[in-house]
Amino acid sequence: MDSVSLIGMVSIIVSGLTIAIGSVGPAFGEAMALSKALSSIAQQPDESGTISRTLFIGLAMIESTAIYCFVVAIILIFVNPFWTQVAG
Repeated sequence: MDSVSLIGMVSIIVSGLTIAIGSVGPAFGEAMALSKALSSIAQQPDESGTISRTLFIGLAMIESTAIYCFVVAIILIFVNPFWTQVAG
């Protein structure tokens, strides 16, 4: 097996693992945050606006981790910096 196909194979495997691991963690985090927020709203209905606003900001921060993992996977597949080292 030549080095270009080895780099391609490893890049695809690593990008798949990046997406798999990078999407499971934020999914559990978002589920836990939503569960706690609903529990807090049930206990204090008067503060539902503040809790919801804080929840949406927190969910956006959690989701950014999954987006970063997606960007890394796309870079590994399409713009791999190691391919230029081997080709050159």
